Order: sequence, then C-alpha cells, then structure tokens
Amino acid sequence: MKKCIFSFSLLIIIASSLISGCQEAVTTNEEEKTTLTLWYWTRSLDDNVIQQIKEEFPHITIDAQKIGGDEYKTKVHTSLIADRGPDIVALNDWASQYLSYQDRFVNLMDYGAEEIRKEYLDWKWNTVLDPDTGALIALPIDTGPTALYYRTDLFEEAGLPSDPAEVSAQLQTWDEYIDAAKQMKETTGVKMFDNLERVFNQYVEQQPDKFFTEDEEYIGNEGTVREAWEIASQINQLDLTARVVEGQERNAALNNGDVASFVGAVWESNILKDSAPDTAGEWRVARAPGGDGNNGGSFIGVLNSSDHKEDAVEVIKWLVSSENQLNHYLGVDLFPSAIDTLEADELAEQDPFYGNQIVTEIFSEAAQNVPITYYGEHYHAFRTMYHEELAVMERGGKDTEQAWEDVQKQAERELSRRTTNGGEEDE
Repeated sequence: MKKCIFSFSLLIIIASSLISGCQEAVTTNEEEKTTLTLWYWTRSLDDNVIQQIKEEFPHITIDAQKIGGDEYKTKVHTSLIADRGPDIVALNDWASQYLSYQDRFVNLMDYGAEEIRKEYLDWKWNTVLDPDTGALIALPIDTGPTALYYRTDLFEEAGLPSDPAEVSAQLQTWDEYIDAAKQMKETTGVKMFDNLERVFNQYVEQQPDKFFTEDEEYIGNEGTVREAWEIASQINQLDLTARVVEGQERNAALNNGDVASFVGAVWESNILKDSAPDTAGEWRVARAPGGDGNNGGSFIGVLNSSDHKEDAVEVIKWLVSSENQLNHYLGVDLFPSAIDTLEADELAEQDPFYGNQIVTEIFSEAAQNVPITYYGEHYHAFRTMYHEELAVMERGGKDTEQAWEDVQKQAERELSRRTTNGGEEDE
C-alpha cells in the first residue's frame, strides 16, 4: 500500500513538472514577442492595415495609439526633446521641421531605404532627406498634389472653356488665369479666386525655391516669394477674390456659387463635396495654371530611442509599400506616394460629383511633376507670417508695400530670435 502511495505521489510530481514546463514554454514564447508602440492620428493610416501587422509579423505586437487634434504635434515635439517616445511615429506635412532633430530618428538609409527609393516620388522622398548629412528621417505615406477645381456652369456663362483638357490648355500661366478671372467678373459678377492665401500658397508650391536655401539662408525677401506676393497683390487690386475666410464662410461661398474656381489639393475633394452639396455635377478638375504643386501629405519614421529598431523599420516599410498604399487610399483616401500605386486601376473611377470625370488622373499626373524643393525647419512658421499680412491686406485694406515691409521686419526679428536662441524649433 505504501508502494502505491509512493508511485501515485511520483506521478503527481512528474505531472506537475510537465505542466510547469508547458507554462514555462508558453511564457517563453510570449516573451519572444516584440511590442512596438505606434503613434498616429485619425485617418493618417488605415486602421485595417494596422490590424494586419500581426498577420504579416507574427512575432510583433503593435500598440497603436491614436492621438487626436492639436495635441498630436505637441506630444511628438515633447517626445523628441526628451529623446523618449514611441517606436514608430507618423509625421504630418511639417516633418521637414524635424530635420534638425535627425539624431532622434533612425537614419533609414542605414536600414536599406536606398533599395526602395525608386519606388517613391522623388520630391516626396527628398522632403525629409537632410541635404548635408544624407540622413532620411521618415518614409513617405501620402501626398497632396494640387489642381484647378472649377465650376463648368460659371465658366460657360463667362464664355470660357469648360472641358478639363481645354481649360488646362487655355489657362497654362498665371497671367492667363488672371485674364480669365477678369472675364469671369465682367460677365457674371462672380469672383474667380476665394482668397489671397491660396493664391500665394499655390504659386510658392509650384516653385523649387521657397523661403530658405538648403543652408537655411532666408530668401523670402526675393525670388519666388516676392513673385507670389506680386501676383497676390495684383489679384487683390483687381478685386478678383471673394475675400472669404477659410472654414464655414468659404464653404458657404463655394455652395452659393460665389467662387468660380480654386487651386487645391487632392484631399480637398471630399471637403468640397461636403461643403457644397448643391453644386454636385457642376465641378471639374484641370491641371493648375502655373504648374504642379503639393499641399499636405504625411510620413512615418522610427525613433532612435526604440529598443527594436530593425523590427520597427521593417514594419514601416511594409506599411508604406505600394500594395498597402493602395489599401490606405481605398480605406481612408490617402493619395499615394508610391509610383506603382498612382497607376493602379483602382484609382481610375468616375466621380459623379465631378460629372463622372476621373479626377484621379489629373492628380496622379500632377503628383509626378511636383518640383523637388527644400522646405527646411521653419517653412510653416514663416509661411504663416505671410498669410497674416495677406489677410490684413485683402480684408483690412492695408497697403501692399506696407504689408510687404512689415512682413519682412517680422521675418528679420524671427531670424534674429532663432539665432540668439541657437536655432529654436517651431512649436
């Protein structure tokens, strides 16, 4: 009897050991999983694509944290200063601002980025490539190519062409666009332009030179910026804008037929549909007068503070692959930066709001002709200065030359402050 008791006890010990071993194996397998934290904002990536990461990378668990509103950029900025944050971070069109923080990012060129470079639009890729060090701080997600949105009924009433190809052919330059605006005003009383800010932005975006050189030398007092200011001033003096503020006022003007056209990014298409539903079928899209530009588009990078850099880089490469860029477009309308995706059949759909025009053809062509440019660290802050003075000039009646002098004085003060503070970053 004692022998049986001993044998039974032995079996219990052996069984316990086996169970313990199984538990240890499970724990070990779980410990082998890598957890990567991803910061992004609503519609910056398709949530369904993010969910597929666990299938593509079984050893990786993604902690995807969606951060909303103005809080996002502030949180990213704070994490870069502290050199502590997520493994993977999405960056909006202000990504070039953080080239001066490139030591906080993984240089993707050290992780095989050069091998996939040709898959993407060169101007988009170069936006976050440091010209001095050659460091690449992020990979491209989407783009915001611009084109001319216009009302066919108003163009016809004014005696202007309404077919997209004919509009593109007749309005190739800014001078031709302004002449058409004068004709529109004289024959219909409708203004061709919405506001000076958009006029200024589009001209600047069409040019390779903007506010700063690659050496961060300020050139906003001449060249492209001065030309953009002159065009905006001419349009203002001719009273060719509806003088509407961005937002509800502008939306109402578009819906009421107070604005005949505007140059805008591809992502503005859905905004137009929502803001001007009564005009469905009347709008078309043509190539922008003066050339192609871009407004918006995001990126995704890996922070140097990550303990899992190689895994994180592989994940972001997969997230922005041409296949997934198509998924991002179909899911949340992110217009591609991958060249193959721009040519995908799935993009070529007729749109009833635009009279069944395939508007993506216009934007795809525009995206492939945006000039390579240098934005630099302070692009957005300095552009805002000009916007503010243009608004006072357009809606407050400020003298053009006085506004120009005032914005240059403000730029000088800001440059002096940044020099004194050792290159303080924009918030």
